[in-house]
Amino acid sequence: MEDHATTILDTISSPDDLAGLDESQLTQLATEIREFVVDTVNARGSGHLGSNLGVVELTIALHRVFHSPHDIIVWDTGHQAYVHKLLTGRQADFDRLREEGGLSGYPSRTESDHDWVENSHASTAVSYAHGLSTAMHQRGETDREVVAVIGDGALTGGMAYEGLNNLGHSGRKAIIVLNDNGRSYAPTASRLGESLSRFRASSTYLRNRERLERLIQDVPLVGNYLERGVGGAKAALREMFEPPVFFEQLGVHYLGPYDGHDVTAVETALRAARDLDEPVVVHVLTRKGLGYGPAEADQVKHMHDVGGVKDGSYTAAFSDAMMVEAAARPELVAITAAMPDSTGLLPVAARFPDRVLDVGIAEQHAVTSAAGMAMGGLRPVVALYSTFLTRAIDQVNLDVGLHSQPVVFALDRAGITGDDGPSHHGVLDMVLLSKVPDMTIFAPSSHAEVARMLHDALDLCTDGPAAIRYPKTMPPDPADPELGVCGEGLAARRLRAGSDVCLIGVGKMLAAARDAADRLAAEGHDVTLWDPRVVKPLDPEMLADAASHRLVITVEDGLRDGGIGAAIADSLSKLAPVDGPLVRVLGVPSVFLAQGKPDAILSRLGLDADGIADEALAWIRSADRTV
Repeated sequence: MEDHATTILDTISSPDDLAGLDESQLTQLATEIREFVVDTVNARGSGHLGSNLGVVELTIALHRVFHSPHDIIVWDTGHQAYVHKLLTGRQADFDRLREEGGLSGYPSRTESDHDWVENSHASTAVSYAHGLSTAMHQRGETDREVVAVIGDGALTGGMAYEGLNNLGHSGRKAIIVLNDNGRSYAPTASRLGESLSRFRASSTYLRNRERLERLIQDVPLVGNYLERGVGGAKAALREMFEPPVFFEQLGVHYLGPYDGHDVTAVETALRAARDLDEPVVVHVLTRKGLGYGPAEADQVKHMHDVGGVKDGSYTAAFSDAMMVEAAARPELVAITAAMPDSTGLLPVAARFPDRVLDVGIAEQHAVTSAAGMAMGGLRPVVALYSTFLTRAIDQVNLDVGLHSQPVVFALDRAGITGDDGPSHHGVLDMVLLSKVPDMTIFAPSSHAEVARMLHDALDLCTDGPAAIRYPKTMPPDPADPELGVCGEGLAARRLRAGSDVCLIGVGKMLAAARDAADRLAAEGHDVTLWDPRVVKPLDPEMLADAASHRLVITVEDGLRDGGIGAAIADSLSKLAPVDGPLVRVLGVPSVFLAQGKPDAILSRLGLDADGIADEALAWIRSADRTV
């Protein structure tokens, strides 16, 4: 960023520095924060933009009313905490936002005492607040406030309602700030409390109605690609601004709605909430992306983050394949959980609006609903990030798997993802899904394989679920004679035949295994290379061939313990229990991995060509010494 004169933001090193600012200075500070966030995210080329632009005034008000970290502020979802970080002394660290060793894109307990929860998955803050409030009560700490900021669609997740139910039942003091921007990642697929109660008018509503109507004039209506169960958008918006009886019936006091971009109004509401001795919801209305033209003009996600589906990516391949399959199969439907854009479903929704459903941040519901659709004769494809599927593994196992339903799971961002850190690495899916009976798991190693595997999953997997897992990183060059072609059906593909060492590269790791084979061949070693393609069930022909080698090395970008390499090793031990090959399983260790570029992380873990080749050479040298 360019050098600039000292700003009000430059003088803020802790929340205490906000106390002496007058109204005009607060307005100026909000402007400076928005400029800083826009400049930082655009300069980095990554990060969450729209969600942070929408909470500037709200965050200022929070830190003027409450005394963090003595008062506890929990953010849900954590990607809207950039402003919180700026006001708690981390402005200088933003030049390394989301870089290895730099500032996390989410709250981080290791980064600051002001961050209580690394809350990068949604709908959990109310439960944290209930637990923290209970702890404060049990410890007799009556001088501390517990505040949970929930919003950006997090109230579409069922866990939030579970937390509200228990919080209201307990009567414990906690303040729930509902940041209502009418969005999740994309436009929210449900209205707050729509299926639970009717809203009522109040004096608060009447006093604020004119202001609120002006505020919402530019709020985008629910798109056609969202679940058709969402009724008339205009009626929905009107109802959203009436204080719901719903909260009060749960035992949670309700205040609002307030203009979330009016610092004074929000401060007044928060002080009123602070003075109550009961759980309370403070409902504020904000606009995602406020103050930045391109974000406000983005009707899909208000520039929730920077970037989109890249041409030539695995996601783009899935999007194209879905268009083809949907045209050929009228029974095909797609389901996503608040991420229709990033999973590549927007083009499909534009052409087949009745057949793409966005259920909000509700992965458990998405999976069980898909089971019901399959029972009713549809062919559902559930498109999620790998890391978010783990929120619904019980539903995958018992609601889909136990009932042998042909649901296809399209798992984007599988493996090491990079900049978002430990919560977003998709390293659990193969371990978990491989334990679901009759689950078929596809692992494409090229762009072309995605379409073939989606077609085969729909054609061949009719008596149980299937999953296709693919990474965020770009596929190999489609012109590559070895890595740019498809296999067939459920069969593995042998790229090279040798006799010394057998390398098995799962999915994207095939490219690294191929490069390792090149290095080994250059040093005079005879190498076999397999692309398993389908990692459950494993191809018997591949296993039989591997069993004929003295050394087998498996490589995967999922957890090593209990993963696919472990399954291969177990199978080989049964095929050749006496004189079978030595099996080395290379994969991700069972640790939380910090943010960083995927290639750098994989290299440190020995999951690159050099690491694979070194593993083979170490064994070869050891074997030579014992001859």
